[in-house]
Amino acid sequence: MKQQLYSAKSMLIKSAEDRDSDIKILESLLNHPAASALTKRSIEKEIRAIKAGVKGEKDAAYQIEYHYGHGKNWAVIHDLRIEHKGRVAQIDHLLINRLMEIWVCESKHFHQGVSINEQGEFVSFTGSQAYGIPSPLEQNRRHCSLLQEVFDDGVVPLEKRLGFSIKPVIKSLVLVSSKARITRPSKSFPGLDEIIKVDQIKAKLDQAMDDDNNPLNLAKLVSSETVKAFAERLVVLHTPHQFNWYGKFGLPVQVDESATVEVVEDADPEPKKSKLACNTCGTVVAYNVAKFCWFNKPRFGGQVYCYECQKSL
Repeated sequence: MKQQLYSAKSMLIKSAEDRDSDIKILESLLNHPAASALTKRSIEKEIRAIKAGVKGEKDAAYQIEYHYGHGKNWAVIHDLRIEHKGRVAQIDHLLINRLMEIWVCESKHFHQGVSINEQGEFVSFTGSQAYGIPSPLEQNRRHCSLLQEVFDDGVVPLEKRLGFSIKPVIKSLVLVSSKARITRPSKSFPGLDEIIKVDQIKAKLDQAMDDDNNPLNLAKLVSSETVKAFAERLVVLHTPHQFNWYGKFGLPVQVDESATVEVVEDADPEPKKSKLACNTCGTVVAYNVAKFCWFNKPRFGGQVYCYECQKSL
């Protein structure tokens, strides 16, 4: 999967990974000799779902980047997949501001709209048919929970002030297509206001900032450079995933016997400990810290530095 990682001058840290390779594989499975008519219909449904999801994410990404992608007060990350303690969070969008507030955004593309009842149950529509769907609120809360564990477990080094770590505050939003209909219950429930149309995101975040207009918040304000560095350390945790579409649809893998295999003589899948030693003080660092340095080659020159030594560069 392709992805774009931006230069240090941009607060747009990571773009979404395209799904072209998944769609190409699925389209090829339509011609698989073992694919039945029922399997082909399931594959076509999967292709439509991926394309709809991509459209929803692109619409949300456009709005987010338009308002926040090129300023100095927000860092933007799209399509972040984190694995931690056997669980996975596939986060569509992250916005991080200078108060170290992290808005975790789940984007949904409901072609004809969505209805929500007082129990927080969701129903979507296709033509005249209505069908229940998993709650995107609960889905995004699981993402927030896993992200909080990542911070609590020290996987991502936190900035410090006066010897105390600045703990990020995680908030949730579900972004629905601006053209979709949202039918809300007459009686509200906790989290209902987290569901907004994607073109309302700036108004929503502006209102949240106004509500948090507390002079004490100025004490928590960090620099743009701090926000950017923190976002870059978070992106290092991204673990792309190649889905097994053959397995999902119960189809045997077809081997292209004419394909050639490139043999890499000097493959080094396991980094040696010497490669994980800080270039300045010699301290052995965690692999994700080393990866962060390799990822930021213009800044570190391809060398590895521990978190403390990074601050002096």
